[in-house]
Amino acid sequence: MLRLIRLMMMVALLVLPGCAQDITGDWQGTIKLGGEELRVILQVAKGHAGGWTATSVVVTQKGIPSRFRVSSMTLEGSTLEFAIEEVSGAYEGKVNADGNSIKGTWIQEQRLPLDFQRATKETAWRDPSPHSVQFIAVENNVRLEVLDWGGSGRPLVLLTGLGNDAHIYDNFAPKLTDTCHVYGITRRGFGASSAPDPSVNGAYTADRLGDDVLAVLNALKLERPVLAGHSIAGEELSSVASRHPERVAGLIYMEAGFEYAFYDSARGDLWIDRLELEQKLQKLQPELGTEELKKLVGELLQTNLPAFERSLREVQKDLAVMPHQEPRRPETPIRQAVMAGIRKYTDIRPPALAIFALPQQISESFPDEAARAAFEARAKANTAAQVNAFEAGAPSARVVRVPYASHYIFQSNEADVLREIKAFLGGLH
Repeated sequence: MLRLIRLMMMVALLVLPGCAQDITGDWQGTIKLGGEELRVILQVAKGHAGGWTATSVVVTQKGIPSRFRVSSMTLEGSTLEFAIEEVSGAYEGKVNADGNSIKGTWIQEQRLPLDFQRATKETAWRDPSPHSVQFIAVENNVRLEVLDWGGSGRPLVLLTGLGNDAHIYDNFAPKLTDTCHVYGITRRGFGASSAPDPSVNGAYTADRLGDDVLAVLNALKLERPVLAGHSIAGEELSSVASRHPERVAGLIYMEAGFEYAFYDSARGDLWIDRLELEQKLQKLQPELGTEELKKLVGELLQTNLPAFERSLREVQKDLAVMPHQEPRRPETPIRQAVMAGIRKYTDIRPPALAIFALPQQISESFPDEAARAAFEARAKANTAAQVNAFEAGAPSARVVRVPYASHYIFQSNEADVLREIKAFLGGLH
């Protein structure tokens, strides 16, 4: 009997640390990625139906945080595993017996060591940006994170590029509060905002995202604000502007006036043209009536197929000068849904400011200088054509070209962008 009791005690001692560990709370560590040391915060809470829910905050050396929803997390014994679908990454680690540290590996195309320590009251990271945070319902079971940096004057609402949340503006936004009252919206599917199922038809179309912005404006009771957006946010700006121009006083496109924001029918765009072609081909069914078939076939032959062929030939020219790239992982379902929801916008009536990097910084590697020069020339020509089309198609817009800026132009050329935004705001009625 004594021997059996001893055995049971030994088993309990071996099993108890893994089962009894509580990993709720904040953990933090550092990881070296692309020559930069990033601070990684893991915020863990107990799920409503058991298990765990978590958010990861990645902070750059400049102090800019990005939040990512942990899509799955398991703790079996002392083995902790979690995945972040948005960045196609996963983590494997072992929780120390004392429950205060985790030793493990981050896996994202390569394996990188990433160890966490449990944060204390003194060491826990706190967002230093002077904003308040609230969550606003825009649809049933969909709430968006909205930041408010304060300020006085006309309201300015900042929208983000694909994959970013509103905290990307944590350093930038406070520099505008002397001119306007600054807000930021994290779009659905990203950061701390709700992430509806991307397989639901229409959950991430450009107009649905534009409606989200309008819902936030309504909730905040903002009268004719200025909307400013980076990159893919150009589609939300153009969606609101083309359908409800009376709702905004102006638009600011920060490296955002590309094909998804203004479609140039003279040049076309492969991905937009492909989406429209696919939609019409799906409608091409034998049970259609004669008149419907006649109209659809005519549109395909006269418009869609010629436009698609023209776009293919342009891409063929691009591919001729592009450096070699291996196949990439497929985008996440939410990103795919956003890209599949792009629409053609051609009617930008409100006053607008469009800031482009022209020519843009090139980060790709090339086998020789001749290859780099050919690529840069083609990229510059493509961007210049789109910029000129935007300028011609939106006559009320002021178009600014900033040479050798990065795509994140509000970071690489902050002073230029701030100057242009403040001048634009000052000229609005």
